[in-house]
Amino acid sequence: MKPALHDFLHKRIPLAALAVFILIAIAALNACAQGPRVEIVAPDGAVRTTVNVEIADTDAAREMGLMYRRTMDENAGMIFVFAKPGHQQFWMKNTVIPLDMIFAGADRRIVGIVREARPFTESIDAVDGDSQYVLEVNGGFCARHGVAAGDKLVFLGFAPQSRD
Repeated sequence: MKPALHDFLHKRIPLAALAVFILIAIAALNACAQGPRVEIVAPDGAVRTTVNVEIADTDAAREMGLMYRRTMDENAGMIFVFAKPGHQQFWMKNTVIPLDMIFAGADRRIVGIVREARPFTESIDAVDGDSQYVLEVNGGFCARHGVAAGDKLVFLGFAPQSRD
């Protein structure tokens, strides 16, 4: 190998690799800085909306849920993560704001929605079929964004796993 080519390869390639590494690191940090989010995607691949989420991945966090909250931002919610799929049931005891509950299976496809769950009730809210994930958002959210059964949840900025 000629000395000029050897010098070029040893000086330029490491700089290019470093530049690529820096760009990837910046993108990863930016994704983390945005916090955990759930994107709701239609069957045709169109993104309906993105929700900034709090994660309820323990029994204690799932039990507390959104109780006692008086308000929640429009694009905010809570994702309930269960260890395995099952017939999930919720109630609205001590929950102040009306909620839409989006139930999704292990494949992250929405199997059903409870719309406008009434605050302060102890009646059971559930859908037919098994769910591993339940996303709670403000009441009316699904109607405003066209969210429907068959849409898919995409988790961004976190790995959805039950911690118990």
